[in-house]
Amino acid sequence: MKKIPSIVLSLAVALSSSAFAREAGTVHLGIDPTYPPMDAKAPDGSLKGFDVDLGNEICRRIHAHCQWVELEFSGMIPALQARKIDAVMSSMAITAKREQQILFTSKLFQFKSRLVARKGASFGATAQSLAGKTVGVQAGTQFETYALANWAPAGVHVVTYKSQDEVFADLVNGRLDAALLGYVEADYGFLRTPQGNGFAFAGGPISMGDRGTGIGMRKDETALQAQMNDAIAGMLKDGTYAQIARRYFDFDPYGN
Repeated sequence: MKKIPSIVLSLAVALSSSAFAREAGTVHLGIDPTYPPMDAKAPDGSLKGFDVDLGNEICRRIHAHCQWVELEFSGMIPALQARKIDAVMSSMAITAKREQQILFTSKLFQFKSRLVARKGASFGATAQSLAGKTVGVQAGTQFETYALANWAPAGVHVVTYKSQDEVFADLVNGRLDAALLGYVEADYGFLRTPQGNGFAFAGGPISMGDRGTGIGMRKDETALQAQMNDAIAGMLKDGTYAQIARRYFDFDPYGN
């Protein structure tokens, strides 16, 4: 058996590594722009929202070029692991299950979850009252995980969708009895819009045990995590975070 010269092996390893290394000075941020006011698209096709403004400010502070990559939310972690993106900047909750797969920054914001249904609905946000009902959730979210674990065993029909827009569409046309999602996205992105006319929250807030929302990245990106954590801390300290938040909310989204 012929031996491959060590210099050839070293070159092959170097080329292989560089092919999958993060591009210097650029951070590819994954986003699902179907979740206003967090992630959305302007009429001209540009991205907008609270996540987008926070992401752009963080990249400015770490002196990196932000390149936004649009993906379905359920494909974020696979895209991250395949190095198609460098970070997830799309309202991803920090959960114990996800922390087994990826690394998170410190908290960006934290909201309760809510159930949305027609005004006057006779059910609330409990498994018992939802038995026999059909609830829509976006695939890959903590809402899907929660509903399948806590409601489906009690006879709740949980339907998953690729995008939140699809959930809202079927809620409006009557294919769903209710939808489960974050409070802000439900209120600002649906109930306060013409599409949400005739709908309201059903039951009280739901705690899913997450530690808020953070930026997700690969486990080997500890240097990037440290840079982003410093940027988040700086934004909170100097008032930039509050300034950005006031563009969207009449309350402090960092709390709960």
